[in-house]
Amino acid sequence: MRALCWNGINDLGVETVGDPRIVNPHDVILQVRMSTTCGSDLHFIDGYIPTMRKGDVIGHEFMGTVVEKGPAVKKIQVGDRVVVPSFIGCGSCWYCQHDLWSLCDNTNPKGELQEPLFGSQTAGIYGYTHAFGGYAGAHAQFVRVPHADNDCFRVPEGVTDEQALFLSDAVPTGYMGADFCDIQPGQTVAVWGCGGVGLMAQKAAFLLGAERVIGIDRFPERLKLAREKVGAETISYEEVDSVLDVLKELTGGRGPDACIDAVGMEAHGTGVGAAYDRAKQAMRLQTDRGQALRQAILACRKGGILSVVGVYGFMDAFPMGAIMNKGLTVRSAQQHGQKYLPRLLEHVVKGELDPSFLATHRFSLEDAPKGYELFKKKQDGCVRAVFLPN
Repeated sequence: MRALCWNGINDLGVETVGDPRIVNPHDVILQVRMSTTCGSDLHFIDGYIPTMRKGDVIGHEFMGTVVEKGPAVKKIQVGDRVVVPSFIGCGSCWYCQHDLWSLCDNTNPKGELQEPLFGSQTAGIYGYTHAFGGYAGAHAQFVRVPHADNDCFRVPEGVTDEQALFLSDAVPTGYMGADFCDIQPGQTVAVWGCGGVGLMAQKAAFLLGAERVIGIDRFPERLKLAREKVGAETISYEEVDSVLDVLKELTGGRGPDACIDAVGMEAHGTGVGAAYDRAKQAMRLQTDRGQALRQAILACRKGGILSVVGVYGFMDAFPMGAIMNKGLTVRSAQQHGQKYLPRLLEHVVKGELDPSFLATHRFSLEDAPKGYELFKKKQDGCVRAVFLPN
């Protein structure tokens, strides 16, 4: 089959690789109908997250049709159109039983690569480094899905492929970020980032009861999407002297009740802080540029909630003192997609949520490297590049 492979830092190519096969009775093989780029892919493409190997098939956000199933798969049938959360859950361990699916104890066969850094291991994820399991990714004609009865969700009639595609990762990540905020009626939520996850966090904040949502970014076309597709107020951080001052003005001097960081380790910014982060990252003294996270910490009202769904590695200059002295509650995780997917499909069926506007550009699999280049450089208003592998 054909697949998009990582061949080195900023070196992607479409190649012929071996077809996936059933290796466990609980597996299915999916013919991929659609897959999409994710901002977190850029972290290993740019070389900030290690343990990639030449020839690895990438891609973790996808949906497709079941074409083969193992003998132990009971709920899912050949021919089902399904969407699959990016993190793999066994469904049986303590974490899966407590709806903490991205922390599954059993799906990362290479957890020893994470334990020295994180203290324990996370779940495995498709196409996202060997530290996260070394699973083949979904920018391919076919992909193996382990634990299919837990991890495949049938797409109802009337829900399009593009609507289902983003329920794999961008929507549940944003939704979880808003869910972490314990939003109460009348509250204001600020979201750093107006990419796919940030826009979905903004939409979810409204769905969960926020009165006001404020999106922060620098790209006019993304800020426009936040206003027109989500209904958020927006701040362009390149057009104001201080994001913190603007947020205080918008909230009566108190600050947002909750702040969501949907940016992660490659944040852009302005001023001394941004220059500091860039210099230390360039010298590999830290993996992260943390300006968005630091702003969110400082902006959040006293006693508020900080929700972090942007992906991070290691940084210094982290204002723990502000978190402690302001009494902030910090919540963070990789997405627990299996927990949220039934609820998200229901939102889509009811017409309350339509993430298909994130698909700003479409490519064949053969043109996937062009899609990543456009996505990485945020050219031509690209929010997400969608690939059609078959």
